[in-house]
Order: sequence, then structure tokens, then C-alpha cells
Amino acid sequence: MDRDANVLCLGEDIGAYGGAFKVTEGLMARFGEQRVIDTLISETAIVGAAAGAALGMRPVVEMQFIDFIANAYDMLTNCMATARYRASLACPMVVRGPSGGYVRGGPFHSQNPEAGFLHTPGLKVVYPATAADAKGLMKAAIRDDDCVLFFEHKYLYRCIKAIMPAGDHVVPIGKAHVAREGRDLSIITYAAAVWKALEAAEQLQKDDGLSVELIDLRTLAPLDDEVIQGTVRKTNRALVVHEDTRTGGLAGEIAARIDERSFAWLDAPVLRVTAHDVPLPYAPALEDYVLPQTADIVRAARAVAAY
Repeated sequence: MDRDANVLCLGEDIGAYGGAFKVTEGLMARFGEQRVIDTLISETAIVGAAAGAALGMRPVVEMQFIDFIANAYDMLTNCMATARYRASLACPMVVRGPSGGYVRGGPFHSQNPEAGFLHTPGLKVVYPATAADAKGLMKAAIRDDDCVLFFEHKYLYRCIKAIMPAGDHVVPIGKAHVAREGRDLSIITYAAAVWKALEAAEQLQKDDGLSVELIDLRTLAPLDDEVIQGTVRKTNRALVVHEDTRTGGLAGEIAARIDERSFAWLDAPVLRVTAHDVPLPYAPALEDYVLPQTADIVRAARAVAAY
């Protein structure tokens, strides 16, 4: 916002209150009410206003909880995603918000709706797992001339701390990251599941002597096929993990791409660890059962390694 006066923020309680998770705290005092705009409680209206603003500015929209992005689905998929095809219009806007579970938030405040948008050409989808990537990818998203959906895992708000890279740190959209080098098995994942997978990799190294390579996708659309296929061809075994539900989730798409492009390198079937196909329950024990845990990843990785 210091760099570009055309960047403005819109959302519910993002100004005077600083946002439900205090992500925008202090911005109104620094940039004023014309650039940090408290809106009415209507996700459709917020995204619609940003769509108009994007014709000349770079709006950043906050969904107070990403679950309610569904209210703006029509605007995003039918209008924003097709702007280039219909009218050769750039659409430089970001729709961001807290997502994900592991926080006992229940079905209206714990969803991972990313798969609902991955099938729409024209939208970019970003889901970082680290503080540095959150900073770098947000800068890239704001500067992008296409509509970017930016998912921020609320569990990571509370538990991941890091010293931020100084200066103009930008992470390119569409580039995955090798979060851990390995030789025996590849785990491909994103968001909070990256940290579960890291725990699993350390346990597998200690208990089984397995060297696990971990790929943090960072961007879900477009996918970094080069890194995905490269790690599979290196280790010959792959496990895909995500917190989203199983049916229609990104893991199925990744497994299909591996099958199409790297089948000859595989020494085992590609397995998936995902949430169950149910609304996320409030009860802690039930949420723990429904969502992927470190033990689930360890168990699946052992099955892939032993095949």
C-alpha cells in the first residue's frame, strides 16, 4: 500500500476493529478510510464493489471467514474469471480470508473451499503454509493482473512464528517449494498439512529410516507440474495430503497427473490422505477423527513405502 496508491482494502470490520483476526490492524490509521473500507455484511456486495474498483485500482477483499466466499461464487466464476476472454480486461483483485480447521470452529468457520474454484479457468488460487510465503505471495497476488483467491489458514495464525524476510520479498505464483529433501518417498501437500507432514517425515526417518521429500505446493492454480513430476521421478513413490474433503479434492487431480505423466517411474500406487466426506463437526474428538492427523500420514506413508 505504501508502494502503490491504487491498492485498497475492503471487508467487514477490517478498519476500526482491525479484522476478526487482526490481520488489518493499524491499516486504517495509516492509510485512511478511503483506502481501508469497512463494508456492510454482504460478501456478494463486497466482491461486486471490488470488481468495479478493479477496472482501475487493485482492491484486496477480506472474507471474515473464507467459508462465506460461497456467497460470491457467481461473481467470481462468471464475471471475474471470464473478464479477459469477454472484454480483454485485466482483473487485478485479491480475495483473501481465514480458512481451515483444527480450531474447533465447526462447519461454518472451518471449511477449505479451494476445490470449488480450481475448476474455473481465469482464477488463481494461493494457499501458503509459512509466514515468509504469506508475505511473498500476498505481494505477488496484489501485483498480479488476474483475480487471485488467497487462503490463509487460521490455525497457522496462532501457532507459526517466523522472522519476516526484509525488503521487497516476493514469491512467484505458480511455484512449489521443496520443504524437505528426501529419496524414498514424496509427500505432496499444502497449508496446515505441510506441518503435519513435516512431523510425519521426522517420525518416519526416526522410526523407519525412511527419507521423505516434502513438497509444499503454495499455489494450487496453476499447479507446479515440474516440481510435482520431478519429485515423483526422484523417489518413485508419492503420497498426496490435504485437509479438504476427499471427493473432488485436489489430491485426485494431482494423482491423475502423476499417473498420466510419470507412471513409468512409479513403484507404488499414489495414495491420498484427506478429510472425510462430512461437514466438519464441533466436538474436538470428532474433528480430530475427520481431519488428517500426523498418525494418518505416517500410516499411509508406510503403506506406500512397503508396496
